[in-house]
Amino acid sequence: MTDFDRSGDEDDTGDPDVSSPASSDGTDPQSPSGDDAAPSNDGTGPLPWSSGDGSSASSDRNGSSASSHSPPAERDETGRRFSLSDRLGRSSGGSDQGDDPFTRRVNPLITNRPWTVVVVFLLLTGVFLGGAMFGGGGQEAGSDQFTEETEAQQAFDDMQENFGDNGRESGGTTAQLFVEDDRNVLSKPNLLRMLEFQDRIETENGLRVESSTSPASLIAQQLDPSAETAEEQYRVVDRANQREIDRAIADADEEAGLPVSTDFTRESASANVAQIAITYDTPPRADSSDNARLQFRTQEVANEIDGFDTDENVVIFGDAILDEEVLQLLGDTAIVVFPAAIVLIMIFLTIAYRDPIDLGLGLVALVMTLIWTFGFMGFANIPFSDSLLTVFPLLLAVGIDFGIHIINRYREERTTGAAIGDAMEITTGQLTTALLIVTITTVFSFAANVVSEITRDFGIVAAFGIIFTFLIFGVFLPAGKVGFDRLREGTRFPQFGTSPLGKEESVLGRVLPIGVEIARVAPVIFLVAVLVGGASVAAYGTGVDTEFDDEAFFPDQDRIDQYESLPGPLAPGEYTFMQVLDYMEEDFEQGMEGTVTIYVDDPNLRSDGALREIDRSLKNPDDAFESDGRRADADSILDVIESQKAADPQFAGTVDRYDSSGDGIPDRNVDVVYDELFDSEASDEAEGRLTTDRSATRIDVQVDVDADQDEAVAAARALADSMRLDATATGQLVIFESVVEEISESALSSLFAAFVLTAIFLVLSYWWLEGRAIYGVLNLVPVLLSVALLAGSMRYFGVPLSPINAPILSVSIGLGVDYTVHFMHRFVDEYESGKEVHDALLVTVRGTGGALTGSMMTTVCGLGVLYLALIPLIMEFGLLLALGVFYAWFTSIVVLPSAIVVWDRLENRADVSHRLSRA
Repeated sequence: MTDFDRSGDEDDTGDPDVSSPASSDGTDPQSPSGDDAAPSNDGTGPLPWSSGDGSSASSDRNGSSASSHSPPAERDETGRRFSLSDRLGRSSGGSDQGDDPFTRRVNPLITNRPWTVVVVFLLLTGVFLGGAMFGGGGQEAGSDQFTEETEAQQAFDDMQENFGDNGRESGGTTAQLFVEDDRNVLSKPNLLRMLEFQDRIETENGLRVESSTSPASLIAQQLDPSAETAEEQYRVVDRANQREIDRAIADADEEAGLPVSTDFTRESASANVAQIAITYDTPPRADSSDNARLQFRTQEVANEIDGFDTDENVVIFGDAILDEEVLQLLGDTAIVVFPAAIVLIMIFLTIAYRDPIDLGLGLVALVMTLIWTFGFMGFANIPFSDSLLTVFPLLLAVGIDFGIHIINRYREERTTGAAIGDAMEITTGQLTTALLIVTITTVFSFAANVVSEITRDFGIVAAFGIIFTFLIFGVFLPAGKVGFDRLREGTRFPQFGTSPLGKEESVLGRVLPIGVEIARVAPVIFLVAVLVGGASVAAYGTGVDTEFDDEAFFPDQDRIDQYESLPGPLAPGEYTFMQVLDYMEEDFEQGMEGTVTIYVDDPNLRSDGALREIDRSLKNPDDAFESDGRRADADSILDVIESQKAADPQFAGTVDRYDSSGDGIPDRNVDVVYDELFDSEASDEAEGRLTTDRSATRIDVQVDVDADQDEAVAAARALADSMRLDATATGQLVIFESVVEEISESALSSLFAAFVLTAIFLVLSYWWLEGRAIYGVLNLVPVLLSVALLAGSMRYFGVPLSPINAPILSVSIGLGVDYTVHFMHRFVDEYESGKEVHDALLVTVRGTGGALTGSMMTTVCGLGVLYLALIPLIMEFGLLLALGVFYAWFTSIVVLPSAIVVWDRLENRADVSHRLSRA
C-alpha cells in the first residue's frame, strides 16, 4: 500500500457518499467518532506504513527493470510507479476510477449501505434454505453412487433386467443368516433350530420369504427326499438318531456341498459356522428401506428361536442391510465429528477474532455458505452423497481463511487511525482482487473434477460453493462488520480484540519471519534444496495405491470399539458388515464377492457351436480362478443341462442325440435342446442361466480366495475377450475395479486440468494487474511443492486414492493458491510501493502471514477432526485435508520468500547486464 493510497490528500475529491455515511446507516456526520473525523483524513505527517524516502529508491530500482521486462507503468507525481492497489482504485478516499468493476461497484455499497447488503444476503439465504429443505436432491450412500456410469455396471444392469428375479432391480432380494457354535453347529439341536427358523420365516405373513436353504434342510432331504417343507424336514430330523444324522451329513456334503465353515470334515460331522440363504419375493424396483425392513424382521424372528441370539451367535446380512448400515455410518460419524469440529473451530476463531461480534459474523457467514450450497444442490437436484461430504470442509476452510483475512486487514487499518468506512474501503479494495483471484483459481481446481463421472457432482457443487463463499465473505461479512462497528461507536459496548494477528511485538510476529531470514541468508541454496527434495517426494508419490470396495466404507473392529466407549448418544449403532466379512474370509475362505460374471449377449447362442464355445472358454483357467486344474469352477447353462441330463433319461437321450462328439455337450440343433430344457422341471434354473429367447447367458466363475481384485478382474476380462461370442466381464469385483481405474485416470486428468487453468489465469492476471507475468509464475512454486508433499504423504501414510479423496490433488492446487495469492498479493503492494524486497517480505509475513497462520490453525485443527470419522474414506480425507492446508501454509510462509528473493536477484542481474550492453 502506497502513501498515495493511504494519505488523506485525495479525500476532498473522493466520492461524496463515502464522506457522508450518515445518510445510509444513521451515523451522525458531525460526531467526532464518525468517519469524517478519522485520523487518516487529517493529512498531517507520515503514517507508520509510509515508505519515507524509499520512493526515490523505488524509482531507481524499478524503473529500468520495468521498462525491460514489462509494459510501461503509470507513475505518480514523485515518479514512483503506482502499485496494484493504486491502479485498482483502492485509496482511502473515493477512488472509484479503478479498473476492477466489481470492487468499484461493491465497495460503496459495503461502506455506505451496509445494512441493505446484510438484508439482501439474509433474504437470499432464506431462498436457498427453501431449496435445501424442499429440493429434490435426496441422499445416496455406499458404493452404488460411484459405479452407476461404468461399462461393467451397465452390463450388469442389462443382465439383471434379462434374468428376471436374479437381482433386486427386477424384484427379489437375498440375505444370509450366519449361525455360530464353537462346539458343533451341526449338532441335532442346532439343526432343529435352523429348521424351526426356516419354518417361521417361510410361513409368516408379510415377510415375503420365497425360499430358504440351510445345512439342516440339505441334511433332512438326505434323510427323506419327500420332505419338502421346513416343517416336514423338522419332523424328519427330530426322528433321526445321531448315526443317521452323521451319515446324512456326509452324503449331503458329497452331493451338494454343505454351506458350513472350512473346519468341517465328514468324519467329524462338525463345524463352527453354518450359513442359511434366504430369498425374498419382493416387487420389482423395491425400495432399499423396504427390503431392509424385511431383513431386520427376519433377524427378530431368529431372536425368538430358543438358542439363537443376534448379540452372541447369530448375525443376518444382506444388500439392504448394507445400504442401511452405510447411512448409519454417516450419522454416527456426523454426531461425533461435527460437534468436535464446531468446538475446535469456535476455539480457534475466538483466538483469531477475539471479539464476540466478529466471531458471530464469521460463524453466521460460515453457516450461510453451507445453506447456500445445500440449497443449490436442492435446486440442481444433486443428491447428497459420501463424495459430497468432503465439499463442506473445503468450503469451511476457504471461508475461515477469507474471514480472518478481511477482519485482520481491517484491523491493521483501524490501528493506524483510519475511520470505519475508510478502513473497510482500503481493506476490501486491497483484498477483493486477491479473493477474486483465489476464488477463480479455486473454482478451476474444483471444477476440473467434472472431467470424470465419478467426481463430476463434487466438481459442480464445490465450484458453486466457492463462488458463494467469495460473495458471502467478500461482501456480506465486510458490510456486517461496518454496520456493527458503527453501531458500537460512541456507545459503552466494549471493544475486545482489535489488534491484527502477527504484529511485530507478538510471539507470532517473531516466529513468522523465519522464511524471510532464510531468504536473506541463503535463498539459492535453500530453494534448490527444496525443489530437489520436492521432485524426489513427487516421484515417490507416484507409487500411491488406488482402492475401492465395500470394505472401504466400514471401519475395523478396533475403531468401532473406541467409539463404543463414548457416552450414550455418541456411541455408534450395531454393525454386522465387519463381522460377516470375518466369517466369509476366516471361516469360509472367500471374500464378500467370491465370483466374477461373464455376460454373453449374442444371438449366436442359438448356433450349434455356442455351447462348445462356452465349454472351451472354461478350460485351462487362469490361476485367479478356482479350478480342478483343468476347468474353472463355474456355474453356467452347461451345468443345468448336465444336472437335468442326470435326472431325466428322456432329456439325456435328447442331449446324446445332438452330441456328435460324445462329450455331453450338444453341438447340433441346440434350439431343440433348449426347448426341452425350458419345458422340464429345470426350467427355473435354466431361466437363471439363459434368456428364453436364447440371446443372452451368464457364467459365474469362482475366484480363488488368494487372488487379488485386480488379478481376478484381469482374468475375467481375458476370459471374456477370448470368447468368439460377444461377452463382457461384470459382477461386483469387475465393477469395483472399473471404479479404481477411473479414479486413477480422473485424479491425473483433473490435476493436469487444474494446474494448466490455474497457471494460465495467474500469469494473465498478474500481467494485467501489474504488468509482470512473473508474479503468477512465482505463485506456482509453493503450489507445486504442496501437491508433491501431499502425494508423497499419501503413499507414506498408506492412504490410497479413492472416490472420496480422488479430487484431493487438484483441490490441493486451490488450497495452495488460496495461501500463496494472499501472500504474493500483499508482497506486490508493499514491493511496488517502493520497499526493498526484504522489507516488503517482512511486512507481508507479519501482516498477511499472521492471518494465514490463524486460518491454517483453525482449518487444520477444526476440520482435521474428520480423522475421527468412523468411515475410513472420510477419516483419510480429514488427514489429507489437514496436511494439504498445512503444506500450503508452510510453503507460502517459508519457501515463497526465497523464491521471490532469487527472482529479484536474477532480475537485477539481467537489468545490470542490459545497462552494460547499452553502454
